Amino acid sequence: MTAVRRWAIVPAAGQGSRFGAALPKQYVPLLGRPLLSWTLAALLDETRIDGIVVALADGDSSWGRLPEAANPRIRRCPGGERREHSVASGLDALAGEASETDWVLVHDAARPCLRRQDLDLLFDRLASDPVGGLLAVPVSDTLKRADDGQRALETVPRNGLWRALTPQMFRFGLLRRALRLCLERDRVVTDEASAIESLGLRPQLVRGRADNIKVTNPEDAALAEAILRQAAA
Repeated sequence: MTAVRRWAIVPAAGQGSRFGAALPKQYVPLLGRPLLSWTLAALLDETRIDGIVVALADGDSSWGRLPEAANPRIRRCPGGERREHSVASGLDALAGEASETDWVLVHDAARPCLRRQDLDLLFDRLASDPVGGLLAVPVSDTLKRADDGQRALETVPRNGLWRALTPQMFRFGLLRRALRLCLERDRVVTDEASAIESLGLRPQLVRGRADNIKVTNPEDAALAEAILRQAAA
C-alpha cells in the first residue's frame, strides 16, 4: 500500500496593494528577512511535508533572491489573477506526482507566524477525517454590521463563528475537483474550505493559535515581528 504523502501550496502571486509598499507584500522584510522566507521556513521545518509549490506572479524578480528558492523541496509554478487560480495552478504542478488521496496544505504567503504545534494538531486531527479541514479560531470580539455610512446597524451574534486561518488541508483529488467546479461556475473562492463547502461537505475546524496572523498592513507587520521575536526567544 502506497503511503499517503503531504504537499503544501503557497499562493504568492499577489501584489499586496493594501500594504502600500514598493515591494509586493510577500517580500517586505520582517526582522531583516523577507516575509515569504519566514512562511516557507515554517513549512520546511516540518519534515512530514514532502514538497512545496509556490505560485508566483509572471515576471516576479524577487523570488530568486530568497535562500529558499534553491531548496530542493520547493518548486515554483505560475500564479493567477485570483487566489483560486494560483492554488489550481499549484495542484496542476503536483498532478504527475501526487495521488488522489495525498494531503495538500494550502498556506497563505502572508502568514509567517505558523507554529509547529499547529501543524501537529492539524495532522493529528485530520489523519482519518473523510473531508479535511482548516486551522481556525473562535471569534471573541463583538461583531457589528454597518450601514452604508459606517454606522452600527446591529450586533451580530458570534456564537458558532470562527476566523478561518491557514493551512487548510484537503485530499488532492477532492480539492482539485472542488476548485475546478468553482472555476467553471466563475465562483470567487476566498479560501479552500469554501470550495469544499460548495460540494456540500463540511470541513473540520481545528482550533489553532490566534497569533497565526495574516500580514495585511504595516501594523500587522509590526505585530508579526513581535510574535516572531518572542517565538525565537
